[in-house]
Amino acid sequence: MESQNYLILVMQMLGSLALLMYGMKTMSDALQKMAGPQLRHVLGAMTTNRFTGMLTGVLVTAAVQSSTATTVMTVSFVSAGLLTLAQAISVIMGANIGTTLTAWIMSAGFSFNITDFVWPAFLVAIILIYSKKRRVAGDFLYGIAFMFLGLGTLRQTGIDMNLGQNEAVLSFFSSFDPNSFLTTLLFLLIGGILTMCVQSSAAVMAITMILCSAGVLPIYQGIALVMGENIGTTVTSNIIALSAGTQARRAAFAHMFFNLFGVCWILLVFRPFVDGVCGLVGYDVTMAKSDPLFLNNAAKLSFVLAAFHTCFNLVNTGILIWFIPQIEKLVCYVIKQKKTDEDEEVMRLQYIQGGLMKTPEISVIQAQKEISHFAERIQRMFGMVGELLGEKDKEKFAKLFTRIEKYEGISDNMEIEIAKYLEQVSDAHLSDETKGKIRQMMREISEIESIGDACYNLARTLNRKLQSGKDFTQPQYANIRRMLELTDSSLTEMNRIMQGRREELSNIHTFHIENDINTLRNNLKAQNIQDVNDHQYDYAVGTMYIDFINECEKLGDYVVNVVEARLGK
Repeated sequence: MESQNYLILVMQMLGSLALLMYGMKTMSDALQKMAGPQLRHVLGAMTTNRFTGMLTGVLVTAAVQSSTATTVMTVSFVSAGLLTLAQAISVIMGANIGTTLTAWIMSAGFSFNITDFVWPAFLVAIILIYSKKRRVAGDFLYGIAFMFLGLGTLRQTGIDMNLGQNEAVLSFFSSFDPNSFLTTLLFLLIGGILTMCVQSSAAVMAITMILCSAGVLPIYQGIALVMGENIGTTVTSNIIALSAGTQARRAAFAHMFFNLFGVCWILLVFRPFVDGVCGLVGYDVTMAKSDPLFLNNAAKLSFVLAAFHTCFNLVNTGILIWFIPQIEKLVCYVIKQKKTDEDEEVMRLQYIQGGLMKTPEISVIQAQKEISHFAERIQRMFGMVGELLGEKDKEKFAKLFTRIEKYEGISDNMEIEIAKYLEQVSDAHLSDETKGKIRQMMREISEIESIGDACYNLARTLNRKLQSGKDFTQPQYANIRRMLELTDSSLTEMNRIMQGRREELSNIHTFHIENDINTLRNNLKAQNIQDVNDHQYDYAVGTMYIDFINECEKLGDYVVNVVEARLGK
């Protein structure tokens, strides 16, 4: 074959791989859009123990056709505190099994020409896309059609290249000793590097199937490439987790440990294990090329690769699922928690990271967790106001006031950072439901920041009182503490609602507390006028006293606004 024709076929093969990868990504993204809002609740319900967690990983990965997507979701959920590390490890184990479905789909695609079936799928997909309500379903069907078109084109390209008759290719692969352990390690390394470079184990699996089906690559070296893919694919989640929190990095490392452990034990029983898988599929390892049945035998190679991938992950999971607590201890030992003081911990975002934008629908869940974290910190700031009220030592008062001032700056920064993150997420293609959630979340952070401003204003009022040399009377202190207790109750109720499922929550209790705050404020204002007229304290003290009470009432209004935004009112 002329070199020009080979160049055209190579470009055709690379284009087919790109089509395959694009189809899988489109299909996966569409499925995540459809299921994204429900994934948090699915994972929460199905990860009660290691076995249900593993099953969840299998089902989610089989559905979205991407172990990387599942692993990134899982790492994101650990970072957002939605899953424990032990739960995440079981889900990742399941993801490794679920991803083997891709290999079976590809092996089927290599067994017969499926391109004829994709054209009707393209037609239906474009109709659905132009129908706005079903656009995501159209994207999903488009992804499937592109994936199968890429597979069919790859299959035909492999046949047209006639690699089995190419002396240069045959001599290259025959230069490696098929019985050498070093050859197995070399191809394992090549598989890992290729997967890291293209960021798609499916693409490397497709190349491996072409080479094996053409009779160029011996099955043992082909399976070594598949083993390398298992290691290479873990690099993605580890790279993404570098910018995430400690728990996320631990989950990503657990994924790498799982696959590395599997490759290590499989190398010890490599030949017997591969021969056993070949026996299951009905592939004869010893058949010579001169045998009349050789082509029929070679046609089974793609199924051998898929079967090995499945058996390897099933056995590996069967071994390691009993040692999840030990794996958890190991990854915690390797990746230690950074020590930070309390203020340093508050100053940074805990759950959302710039590197975890892989799945926008899941990023919204992370942002909601961060907003809940924001609300908790604001209640902590409010608690400091209560401490400031009872502090008589000027030095300690100044230190505590400075800390509240610092928290006010932190709340401003948190509002800005979360808003920026939500703006980034909103740039992605999202479901209408998720877009509505983002608008509500923007409102939530604005109102929570206003609570922070109110807390700072309360502290400033107390500081003004201290600087004036005046003090509240004992009845005034008692009334202020009653108001602080009511306001703190409203903040506690707000945080309870922020962390729950909104369809299961109500704002009735929040309104009851707000009514109590308003009633107390009105009573205290009327009482204050009378007390000033009766000369129980001077007008300046009365002004500071009522400023404090009014600010608490404003804070209660902001709490109501947060709750209404959270509940979509």
